[in-house]
Amino acid sequence: MLFVICGGVWAIYPVVFSISTFCGIFHCILTGLLAVFTITSYCLASFKSAGAPADMRWGSYPMVGKNDLENYTFCTYCSKPKPPRAHHCRSCKMCVLDMDHHCPFIGNCVGASNHHAFVIFLISVVISCSYAAGMTIYSSYRIWPPLDFENLASTRRSMGYIKMLIEIIGTLASSAFFLSARGFVTVYLAFASLSVNAGIGVLLFQQLSYIYEGNTYLNRLSSPNVMHGERGLQNLIRFFGCPYSVSRVLSGYSNTGKLQDNSSSKLL
Repeated sequence: MLFVICGGVWAIYPVVFSISTFCGIFHCILTGLLAVFTITSYCLASFKSAGAPADMRWGSYPMVGKNDLENYTFCTYCSKPKPPRAHHCRSCKMCVLDMDHHCPFIGNCVGASNHHAFVIFLISVVISCSYAAGMTIYSSYRIWPPLDFENLASTRRSMGYIKMLIEIIGTLASSAFFLSARGFVTVYLAFASLSVNAGIGVLLFQQLSYIYEGNTYLNRLSSPNVMHGERGLQNLIRFFGCPYSVSRVLSGYSNTGKLQDNSSSKLL
């Protein structure tokens, strides 16, 4: 992230400020906000505890009331009771409540305490990479050396599509030798932003679909045919901390749709 930010400052800012001062100032403000938001959400997801269960010893009757350990299992690694929907992470060496997965990119588990920060981090990365890809592609177009397509224009009628494509690629490759160091960094940032955006976008879609289903990745992996909660938009609203009234309206709307589907199926 720091390389993308520093490389963008060095490679793209001169191109943006050459357009107009207003565009340069607007780009500085927007880039600063996206960078601060992305790094802050990354730090929250990385350094915040994923969510450890309550520390209670097995068989300590003064601490555990009747039926307080219902549906609990015993973790052989921690030698402690393990709550429902909790999993033991061998990398973090602890049990995590509502564990989704262990993410190597943040060096931490994604659980009940930092799942919200992790999804916000993914959203900020997708938005930042989309903006970075657009700016780097535009900057690459502005600083790319002139292309000579005269031979292509004169012989395009006698050439096939494959030969035309080879000619275009050869012209781009030959002109790339005249790129400056700033141009090479800009082209690299364009490809890096597009590839990272594609991968993180797929991961974000997967996370949002699991939240919509009221499930986690590990629970879906261990029991794919078992519903661990009620699916619907109210799960997304509740996850992102929207007001209770909005969540209640959406849940009522989804329940009304289910009742209509049931009634129509009964009529059929």
